Amino acid sequence: MRFTPMSLSGAYLVQLEPRIDARGTFARAFCAREFAAQGLTASFMQANISTNLKAGTVRGLHFQNAPHREAKLVQCVKGSIYDVVVDIREESATYLRWTGVELSDSNGVMIYVPEGFAHGYQTLSDGANVLYLVSEFYTPEVEGGLRYNDPELGIKWPLAVSDISEKDGRWPLLPA
Repeated sequence: MRFTPMSLSGAYLVQLEPRIDARGTFARAFCAREFAAQGLTASFMQANISTNLKAGTVRGLHFQNAPHREAKLVQCVKGSIYDVVVDIREESATYLRWTGVELSDSNGVMIYVPEGFAHGYQTLSDGANVLYLVSEFYTPEVEGGLRYNDPELGIKWPLAVSDISEKDGRWPLLPA
């Protein structure tokens, strides 16, 4: 695996190093030793998968507050998505800045989302499936979110939003 730091401290692109032969490819999608060697969370409590019917669907921006802050490892296993992370660590030099990257079944890139970040994505293809490992159990009472279209964040989604959950559409706006 190759770990490439992103513009927000603590977030990484994780690229697989597939072995190719006549049968196809093989690659490790996770190795606790390699993640620990990078100083990243190497223990995950849940594996989640989401299926998405239409291109343009937005999920997020989600996070969990202390004491259940979570790291995520996100991979698009079918189709493609535009994955967005927002630094919500108040002490960070990049507080409330965001970055995005395309994840797809063809590029095989994953994103490591550290604790203290909000995470969300927009599907770029119909039928996109996303697999993500999460370092904490889902704990509804500490769940939080940022509005996907908050003008203070200014996230530039690549497509018009075709679908979003009622809950995600109601997250409060940040104070101006």
